[in-house]
Amino acid sequence: MTRPTRPLLPLTAAILLAAASGPVLDAGFPDKGIWPLAFVGAAIFLVCLIGRSVGGALLVGFIGSVSFYLVHVSWVSLYLGPVPWIALSVLESIFFAVGAVLITLAFRWIPRVWNNRFGRLALLPVVVAGLWTAREALVSTWPYGGFAWGRMALSQSESPFAPLVAWVGLSGLSFLMVWLIVLTIQVVREPDALTTFTRIAVPAAAIAAVLAVPAVPFVQSGEATIAAVQGNAKAGYFDDREPGDILAAQASATLDVVGTEVDMVVWPENGSDLNPLTDPQAAGVLDYLASQVGAPILTGTVTERDGEYFNTSLLWVAGTGALDYYDKRHPVPFGEYVPDREFWEPFAPDLIGLVAREYTPGTRDNIFNVNGVIAGISICFDIVDDALTREAVDRGAQVIIAQTNNADFGRTDENQQQLAIARLRAIESSRSVVNISTVGTSQMIAPDGKTLAEIPAYEPGAMVETVPTSNARTPAMLYGAQIEAAVSLFGLGALIVAGLSRPRQNRSPVTPTPTPRRTANRQPA
Repeated sequence: MTRPTRPLLPLTAAILLAAASGPVLDAGFPDKGIWPLAFVGAAIFLVCLIGRSVGGALLVGFIGSVSFYLVHVSWVSLYLGPVPWIALSVLESIFFAVGAVLITLAFRWIPRVWNNRFGRLALLPVVVAGLWTAREALVSTWPYGGFAWGRMALSQSESPFAPLVAWVGLSGLSFLMVWLIVLTIQVVREPDALTTFTRIAVPAAAIAAVLAVPAVPFVQSGEATIAAVQGNAKAGYFDDREPGDILAAQASATLDVVGTEVDMVVWPENGSDLNPLTDPQAAGVLDYLASQVGAPILTGTVTERDGEYFNTSLLWVAGTGALDYYDKRHPVPFGEYVPDREFWEPFAPDLIGLVAREYTPGTRDNIFNVNGVIAGISICFDIVDDALTREAVDRGAQVIIAQTNNADFGRTDENQQQLAIARLRAIESSRSVVNISTVGTSQMIAPDGKTLAEIPAYEPGAMVETVPTSNARTPAMLYGAQIEAAVSLFGLGALIVAGLSRPRQNRSPVTPTPTPRRTANRQPA
């Protein structure tokens, strides 16, 4: 029978280290972007879980997670104050804590059932990585569309691991990262006599093998010359401005593009604060600019149809108007709409009351045909949705246009975090990505993740670049969803099998009752 897994750390030490692991993990993400620290932060957290009870794992998991999210999404407080920031961090940490319990049980059960090096060094890292991935997949889609910020893979946009997303997708990269971490932990913990060289060589060989995977070859089908315009207007929800100010700022910055031959001009989300479908002034400005540049304009605006509001991207052609449009598929809950308003409003009526306009989720496809170039359209937080990127590519997108308005988050890390996601989408899909913001930082990103052009934050300007286009689909676009499901289900399935198969131990052994000594009819020895 195997020895029960004992905690590597006392509970107090585990709580303190878990609290410290959150900021370390966050430092692996932009804006600091010290990507190796993502591995260090996760490793500290996982070590704190080994040998814990269910209650201890819940506590350590919650504290480790809340210390991460309070730092990682602190930009939420700039928009709506501390209550939504704390509420979001706590909600995500509840899911994280439940996932921590499953991981703790895996550390306990897997070696009991498979009590050999295969179980400890081969199976356990795969199971723990699968459980981590399953938790990320769940919170990325549920509730209310989920919140995909903070996935392990999102820390690696500029690391040597980034090219792997084209093979396995974001969830697959998270899985590989956690697998490497747990493998390293287990090699160090291995009770048998291993040399120091072996304990170093095994993780090093695993890392080298992962990094040796070549990048997915880029297959170019053509090219497109794109102008992207950042107006640097006062575009925040609470900014003091007059109607038409954002449109005027975007129009002014677009004049620099006149005389340059381009295939399309891209404006950001809310690039026109006047709806050109109903406002003749806005329609006239777009008509004039599109005719002067000689190319369609893709702009974001707010539209209303049948009493419902939509966060919309328009394909505007001079003399024709809106040739096509896409409505944001996943409006941000508690930012662009309030789900179950009647339930949540009593808890924070003042805050819920700030979200006066309810955006309706769109139902249209997320591609535009712009002069023969198929552009996949992403509006702001759409970029974190794996399924929407795959849908655009499946529908023939040759380039991805990511329109956003970061003005509500000022100079916080949010802009850089979102830009990192856009960079990973470029690599994952093998598509050029145009990430254009009202206030920046805006970039054009090549299919290999390299920056082609940039407009600094809070500066008006335009960038013009001829970018490569592609019709090919990467393995991540073809099989990313299946990889996520496979590793998640394997982790959960293996944990269930281990739980049902593990050797049972009596928690309270019963002392045998001594047999009374007989005195009658005793025979002589």
